[in-house]
Amino acid sequence: MSNPYKGLDDRCFWSRAMLNPAPGQVDPVVDSKTITPEQKVATMGSCFAQHLAKHIQSSGLNYYVAETAPQGMDAQQARSRNYGVFSARYGNIYTVRQATQLFDRAFGEFTPVDDVWEKDGGFIDAFRPQIEPQPLATVAEVRAAAQLHLRHVRDVFTQCDWLVFTLGLTEGWRSREDGAVYPIAPGVSGGQFDPERYEFVNFTAQETQADLELLMGKLHSINPKAQVLLTVSPVPLIATYEKRHVWVSTTYSKAALRVAADAIERQFDNVIYFPSYEIITSPASNGRYYADDLRQVTELGVKHVMRMFSKHFISGEEAVEAGSPKQGESEVLKKSDDIVCDEEVIERALKKSGFNK
Repeated sequence: MSNPYKGLDDRCFWSRAMLNPAPGQVDPVVDSKTITPEQKVATMGSCFAQHLAKHIQSSGLNYYVAETAPQGMDAQQARSRNYGVFSARYGNIYTVRQATQLFDRAFGEFTPVDDVWEKDGGFIDAFRPQIEPQPLATVAEVRAAAQLHLRHVRDVFTQCDWLVFTLGLTEGWRSREDGAVYPIAPGVSGGQFDPERYEFVNFTAQETQADLELLMGKLHSINPKAQVLLTVSPVPLIATYEKRHVWVSTTYSKAALRVAADAIERQFDNVIYFPSYEIITSPASNGRYYADDLRQVTELGVKHVMRMFSKHFISGEEAVEAGSPKQGESEVLKKSDDIVCDEEVIERALKKSGFNK
């Protein structure tokens, strides 16, 4: 009787795929396509997506930024207002439901009721609470800025050749009135928490898959040429609202996202899963890819991820070492410590209110 495993590639066997290579050369990437320099590559998702954005920009590829700083604004002010950090100034997009609603808002299919929150005597965009360094003076200003932003979001979706979407969380907060999902809970950085108006939600793997399927369909309907690279953020939750250990919630969240990404990759020909999560959490790394806080990814881990990205998605002269800036490159995304994470405001707000641990 023949053994069905006979003749399979080395990557199919733990001993050959995980033990034989040096730890920094473990390569779980199987499916890939070459991204060419003329193709527009947009990014969105959790804070780990910014590592990919920085590498794309420094690798000679065309990192697509639809929402650029106004002419005459200096680099420091532009950075403080998050120009160039994201393909549009949407901030971190943690849940897939948040992404689908952003798409619908950009194309006039969804108008949330509760879109502006008060903060420090001014007003902020409830869906981009950290995007401006200071609150704006009036509700009208916030809404006008949001409409301008959403026009750029439309450009991201309609003009990109590649969309790199990093899935981050399943936990979120939403409006009881119309289901609008926010990047952080009201009351953490603006607004007031009211259990009659807002509720906690932890999306299931099935809900996440359905949302991701919906988003892929919507994207294809307005931009059939767009290809999608899905990743799962390896960064653990900074806090969980579930009444359980944060590590248990993290394990669930990443598993649900990974299941959804796998299902969508199998369903759509234009979708590829890139295993950054697996690279960072691999036992071969022996914990070296996490900092002392056991949460932030080290530069060593980031470089392993980007080395595999370059190997499989960038060809020829464009496949330069991560962090090697090209001539004339913007200064916005050069520093590795410039990663913007909205959820970190949870701990900052607790410390400000007297909570210390």
